[in-house]
Formats: sequence, C-alpha cells, structure tokens
Amino acid sequence: MDAPTPISTAFAFGRKALPDPTLLSLYRDMLLPRMIEEKMLSYLRQGKISKWFSGIGQEAIAVGCTAALRPDEMIFPMHRNLGVFTSRDISLRQLYAQWQGKMEGFTKGRDRSFHFGSLEHHIVGMISHLGPQLSLADGVALAYKNRGEKKVSLAFTGEGGTSEGEFHEALNLAAVWQLPVIFIIENNGYGLSTPTSEQYRCEHLVDRAHGYGIEGVRIEGNDVLEVYHQVSAFAQMSREQPQPFLIECNTFRQRGHEEASGTKYVPQDLMDEWVAKDPVEQYRQYLIAEGVMTEAQDLQYRAQISSYIKEELSHSDSFTDPVQGAEVADAVVTHSVVPAVPAAEKKSMRFIDAISDALDQGMSKHDELVLMGQDIADYGGVFKITDGFLAKYGAERVRNTPLCESAVIGAALGLSLAGMKAMVEMQFADFVTCGFNQIVNNLAKIHYRWGAIADVVVRMPTGGTMRAGPFHSQSNEAWFFHVPGLRIVYPSTPADAKGLLLTALQDPAPYLYFEHKALYRSLEDEVPTGYYELAVGEARSVRSGAEATIITYGMGVKWAEDWVAESGKDVAILDLRWLSPLDHQAIRAQAAATHRILVLHEDNQTGGIGAEIAAWIQEECWEDLDAPVMRCGSLDTPIPFAPALEDDYMASKRLSAQMDRLLSY
Repeated sequence: MDAPTPISTAFAFGRKALPDPTLLSLYRDMLLPRMIEEKMLSYLRQGKISKWFSGIGQEAIAVGCTAALRPDEMIFPMHRNLGVFTSRDISLRQLYAQWQGKMEGFTKGRDRSFHFGSLEHHIVGMISHLGPQLSLADGVALAYKNRGEKKVSLAFTGEGGTSEGEFHEALNLAAVWQLPVIFIIENNGYGLSTPTSEQYRCEHLVDRAHGYGIEGVRIEGNDVLEVYHQVSAFAQMSREQPQPFLIECNTFRQRGHEEASGTKYVPQDLMDEWVAKDPVEQYRQYLIAEGVMTEAQDLQYRAQISSYIKEELSHSDSFTDPVQGAEVADAVVTHSVVPAVPAAEKKSMRFIDAISDALDQGMSKHDELVLMGQDIADYGGVFKITDGFLAKYGAERVRNTPLCESAVIGAALGLSLAGMKAMVEMQFADFVTCGFNQIVNNLAKIHYRWGAIADVVVRMPTGGTMRAGPFHSQSNEAWFFHVPGLRIVYPSTPADAKGLLLTALQDPAPYLYFEHKALYRSLEDEVPTGYYELAVGEARSVRSGAEATIITYGMGVKWAEDWVAESGKDVAILDLRWLSPLDHQAIRAQAAATHRILVLHEDNQTGGIGAEIAAWIQEECWEDLDAPVMRCGSLDTPIPFAPALEDDYMASKRLSAQMDRLLSY
C-alpha cells in the first residue's frame, strides 16, 4: 500500500486517540450544514426563504462543540450555528418549515431563523439581542449543580456580543457561583461590518477571562479537532469540579452578516486568506492525506447528503400557513391547577409577614424553588423578608447575587428551562430597568414563540410615600402592562399578598409581583395560616355602593377606603389585584351597578393603567354610564424626594376633587 500523501493543511489537526469512525463522523457533521446552507442560499435567490445568516466558514466550531458534549447537555447556539441543530439530529424538514414561517416549524410562523429552541434536543436558540442566552446557560448550569448532575451547559456568542453588558454579567455570575458552563466566542473578525479593531482594545477577547478569575483559551476555530479536544477537556473538568470556562475561537465568515449585506467591506486579500483556511475543505484534505477517507468515500458522503436534503425538502409542498386564532391563548401558559382553598385557622399578620410566610410555604412545597436577589441570604434582604431562610433552606436555594439584574433574571429563566422554579427579588422595583430586556423579550415571549415555560416570579418592592426619591419610589407596573405574556399581580391586603404570591409560585407562567413598600409594616390583618392560592384573574370587591365605583389596586385601595370613610359617600370599591389578566367581567358589573367609574392609581396619570381601563369601559359599557369614566393618577413628573413635593405628587392629593367632579356630573 502506498504511503499517505504528506499533509499540507493550514492546521495541525491533532487526532490524539480519536478513532477513524469519530474522525469521519465529524467530517460528515460539518459537510451536512455546509451543503444545507449552499441549498438555502440558492433558495434565498429564488425567493423561497426570506433571509439567511450564513455560517459558512465557521462549521467546525458548532460541530466540534456539539460533538464534545453529551446529548442531554444544553446548548445555546446563535444564528450561524446550524451545525448544532443538525448534529443533534433535528430534521431538515422541520428546520425548513421554520425558515419558511410555516405551521410545521418550531415557532408556528411566529419567529424566524434560529430564534427557537427544542428541549427535546436540549437546544435553546437565541433572540436578536445576542447577549441574553449567556445568562440562560448560567441558569441551566445552576440547575445541574444544585441537582448534583455531572453536566455542563454551553453558550455561543460572537465577538460583537462581548460588548453587551450581559456578557460581563453572565460571566461574572458564573464565576462567582462556580457554575459548570462553557462560553464560546466565535471571533469572526466583524460585527456586521465593524472590524474587531473598532470593537475592543484588548489584544484577545479571551484575556478577559483573567478578570473574572476563570480559565480561558484561544484556539483555531477552523480546526474541528482542536475545538473538539478543548471543549471535551473543559467539559470533563467542569463536570467533575463545577466551574466556568471561556474559549475564544479564531474564525471567519465567508458570507455577509446576513446575505443581503454582502462582504464589500472585507479586503479581498483577507477573504482569500480565510477561504484558503476553509474548515470543511482543510479537514477533507487532512482525512484523505491521513488515509482515513478516500476521494470515493467523500463523493459517497456528498451523494448521501444531497439525497437526504432532496428528500427532506420534497415535503415542503405539504407545509401549511400559520393557523390564526391561537395567538392570544398561546401568549402565556395556562394555569390549569385548581386553587388551593385556605383552612379556617387564621392569625394576624403584617403585610410584610404575609409575603415572608408565602415564600416560606412556597419553598416547602416546591423542593426545587430557588430564591435569588441582592442581600437576600445572610442579611435577609433590605426589608428582611427572607430573614432566616438561608439557615432553613441552604445556600443552594437562597442565593445572594452580584449587582446584575439582567443576568439573574436570565439565570432564573434557565432554571425554568431545566424544570426548576425561580423567584428573583428586585431590591427595589426601580432597578428592574437593568433587567428589562430579559423580562420583556425572554420571559414574556418564550412561550408564545416556541412553547417553553418561564416559571419565574420577579418580586417588585414598589411605590412612594417613603420619601425615597425618584429611584426608589417609582410605580412602574404600566411599563409591563403593555407586554403580552406576563402575569402582573398587585395585592393590597396581607391575605391577598400571601395568596397571590403562592399562586404566582405555583403557576408556571412569568409573574411580576408588585408589593407596596409603604404597606409592609403599616397594614395588619387576619391571614389564613395554611397554604392557599387565589384564582387567576379575579378582582376583589372591597365594598358595594350605589353612587359610583372606584376601581383601583395596591395603595390605591387604602386611599379609596380612607376617602369613603371621610366623605360618607355610598361608593363601591373594586380592588383589581390582577393587572394582567384584568377581570373585565367584574369591571363591567361595576359599570352596570353604579354607572359612574373612577380609576385610581399611584402611577403617573398619562399612559397609566387607568387609561386602558377607562378606554375599555367606554367602548364596552357605554350604555351603562351616566358620566365619563374619570382617572386619578399622580403628576406627570418623576416622583420627588422632599415630603411636601411627594405629597403633592401623589394621586391621593387629587382624589377628593376628582370624585366630587364625577358625582356631580
């Protein structure tokens, strides 16, 4: 037999102890996405698909990483990682339906490209904001660690995404908590058209690993064997001793950021250099030179893949357009559990004690519920709601976090994807702005997009009258009221505070749980001592009346009760409790019963929740009204600090005048 032809490839391709079948499997796994992409680029020109983000030139990274992990370890790919999906044996038929926006796709036409996941294949795809999937990988890794599973998660990002704040937050959180997660940077030289020289100042992105106190390496991303060996080594180390790793893969994309953008901004000599380093062709030459594969075998593989692609795509004529009518129902997972009824025994509790009691009972009921937040462990939280929880439930389930709201909310979603539950405490509701993206684009949309569960509760200490100024006193529930997919609750009594929180912890939907800080220690009432839940979406009638109805929630309920007691008017009060979903039936009943409605809330008047309620009543209940629906909200300014200014800001300052106006109409 003739000696193998000398190797003349651009990479070392150190096989180590890998047997021939593994070497050939890696080649076929790279060849498949390459040939699919070439077909899709042809289809793009024919108008059969609308957009394409090419990974040609980067296949070795996706394939090498996927092959190095176990099939049940979660991967978080991006839009150039087709090789992750094909290596996990997701059918091209369903992928093509996804790219065409058909009902048979993973998102039923609701999202495009690789913006989906398949928990069956242990893959969670990206959203367009690039950074958030890193934090989700943290959450999955935390679930692995808490359960004692010897597993790792792996998340991809590009060099452009490393400038996102979420990159820093996710790596720092993983380092602090020593999570078994591997972060992959695919450094392909350009963020769309912006070269790396205009994106960061460090010599190599992996140098950042030292700043987080973790290990990192920079490797040739076009050498599939180097990728495979390095990821395998880090994965095994992390399984045995949980810890994060950072890998920067030096690579290049041979097509545009997306096909329409082209590559005119790339110097031709640079393009030529990297085309010569093509990972599929280089590895093909290596296998032939080593005698592992023949030219005939290569042709056979290509023929088999071509036949597979043709067969899979032949089913596209049977694809159906998205079915309309299920959109609203699929926006949020339905809570199908019958609410638990409280026992008769009650005791007096302050508002804050009822919340703490609910968390305690929730932790006892749900063994895999994890609490996360700043200073909630030893310190018990700034309001002492979780005081004593660390000793009772342990550091695995009661977790102090760094100041990184976005990463923590993302990690909470990751826990949910791994089948666990999470509660995140915002130290103050105002700070949720730092986690806004994760809430409105991940928690709220993930069930609608591809049916995943976001079993997360975000507790939001909110509201003014505490003389705390514009960054610790905001009422920001209206920011989220506009976002489909979120449950929003806002209790006004200790009994509701407990029942609503237990409902939120039980319900596998994303919740924002608003709790007014001024009620914490000022309000006390009888509360059932046992476990109970409240039905989703049911308002509470505080009192009946004949002259008018005040529809309100939270602190507004106390303001309304005080006004009725002082004025002596026969006015009904409806406590919404649920802002999403709204109890339209109860609202309609009040319009029919009293014919005059005032909507009261602490939030600014313009754009507040009262505007939506008023509009709905006037559209749906016009014939029942004897007067226009009126609103009473706070001034359209940031909430001020000085007592006199804050008092004047509050809606309560104008409640009496607005009620006089309504009743005299």
